[in-house]
Amino acid sequence: MCGIVGYIGSRETAKILIEGLKRLEYRGYDSAGIAVFHQGKVEIRRKEGKLARLEELIGKETFDGKVGIGHTRWATHGRPSDKNAHPHKAGRVAVVHNGIIENYLPLKETLKSKGHVFTSETDTEIVSHLIDEFIREGHSSLEAVRLGLDKIKGSYALGILLEGDEQSLIAARKESPLVIGLGKGEYFIASDIPPLLPYTRDFIFMEDGEVALLSFEGVKVFGSKGDEVSKETKHVSWDPLMAEKGGYKHFMLKEIFEQPRAVTDTIRGRLSEEKGDVVLEDVHLDPQILKKIRRVHLIACGTSYHAALVGKFLIEEFCRIPVEADIGSEFRYRNPIVGKDDLLVAISQSGETADTLAALREAKRKGAATLAICNVVESSLAREADHVIYTHAGPEIGVASTKTFVTQLVILFLIGMRIGRGLGFLTPEKGKALIEELIRVPHLMEEMLKASGQVARVAKKYLHARDFLYLGRGINYPIALEGALKLKEISYVHAEGYPAGEMKHGPIALIDREMPVVVLATRNDVYEKMVSNIEEVRAREGKIIALASPSDREIVKKVDDVIIIPETLPSLTPILLTIPLQLLAYYMADFKGTDVDQPRNLAKSVTVE
Repeated sequence: MCGIVGYIGSRETAKILIEGLKRLEYRGYDSAGIAVFHQGKVEIRRKEGKLARLEELIGKETFDGKVGIGHTRWATHGRPSDKNAHPHKAGRVAVVHNGIIENYLPLKETLKSKGHVFTSETDTEIVSHLIDEFIREGHSSLEAVRLGLDKIKGSYALGILLEGDEQSLIAARKESPLVIGLGKGEYFIASDIPPLLPYTRDFIFMEDGEVALLSFEGVKVFGSKGDEVSKETKHVSWDPLMAEKGGYKHFMLKEIFEQPRAVTDTIRGRLSEEKGDVVLEDVHLDPQILKKIRRVHLIACGTSYHAALVGKFLIEEFCRIPVEADIGSEFRYRNPIVGKDDLLVAISQSGETADTLAALREAKRKGAATLAICNVVESSLAREADHVIYTHAGPEIGVASTKTFVTQLVILFLIGMRIGRGLGFLTPEKGKALIEELIRVPHLMEEMLKASGQVARVAKKYLHARDFLYLGRGINYPIALEGALKLKEISYVHAEGYPAGEMKHGPIALIDREMPVVVLATRNDVYEKMVSNIEEVRAREGKIIALASPSDREIVKKVDDVIIIPETLPSLTPILLTIPLQLLAYYMADFKGTDVDQPRNLAKSVTVE
């Protein structure tokens, strides 16, 4: 999503920053800005819209300073506007920021009580005020940065300038990517490698909690306690395509590993922890409107339909109103019963899926309120719906949906919470508990990704299987469908997803010692039922791959392979279950040598019937 560049060196600083931001445009953004030194002062130029508008604002201006930072922003805290664009400045401190400051509201109130005046709606402005407060107290620049960051809860990648110090650029990172480029007498920071490749192939990769000081003498990196740490320089010899892939073999694998960040970007700015509620921009469903809703229709195709099925469980649980999940192409042709007391939610990664668009138009014609969930700003679906919520997954190049799917699950969770709170079925206390656990999810996803090697070994073990069966119950059943679809899409292995309770109604006839069965068996209220299904597969000598909870010690004795899923709420477990199933499909396809990113006969966006 948002992009950062920074530079210290002898070249024309503003030009370096603009060129770097252009190479980050693929991440998506709605405003851009730069901060550079000129005659000893930090000059900021920022503008809503595309980079061309920022370039037009700057015009023929020149800046004599040799240090600067730049940013492209996708609006989260605060609407897209000039004042909400980065960089932000307070006192002597100018910052650009990727990430989310989870505790910005209490920090803001504390700073306001000390006389700080805020000029934007963003969480980022907090950072500049915090650091400036510690500088006012007499701390050195680096110490003020460290003390300020100690106050922050959340994630960040930061570029920082301090007025009065034209000889340095400070960078910091926690849970948001940031790299340092090492040139000849010049140094760079960026949120990704591609914008720096024209200038250097030598990089330092910052780790969580580190702060870096870039000066004309070189780069120093400090740990969270202020101690200087030794960092290894990595040489990158990528061609342009490999640079876009971030070093991963395929876009799909890169996008699987981007999912924690995508979820963080999707929830940022949308959670009100103190109220136990959700803030959804561009969705104006006040309590009076919500109370008129008698039914929700979730409409989608393909992977998005599996998200809709999960959404059915979530919204019914949080809101206690009936929900229907429909395939777009079926909905539009069955003369659906939908009217003015209904809310239709249309889900599409591209916002251009023909059948989903047609279903939305049919619902509008019949008087229903409509809401779009999509990943592409100003897509047809977004323009035509009454309301729109964007997933902040960023560009997804691989045809098989990965990060767009999990961010759709997150948005449906948020919609369920918002309606549930609006109708009064979800108490503030329950809302706070849900938000608290949702905030943990990106960290748990990171833990799941660390098990990718184990999933690869499982894939290799079953590489020559001709058929797979995926079983799940309740809210996890749609994830069994999604896991089977991913395997079919990219590895061309036949796979079927079933509600586990239906196994005895047909699929059990297929099970033998050659049939791998993937069982989603995390602990929940139907866990014992899943164990019974496992026993039925064992009795027929099927090979069992179980996705299980860490507290489940007995299941190891009953299955052939176990992949551990971290504990979370049952309503959030589908997000974590998705990751190993994506990885299983990916590694099966990679080992088989299929075209992972562009599987045969498939397109990224289905814009025709």
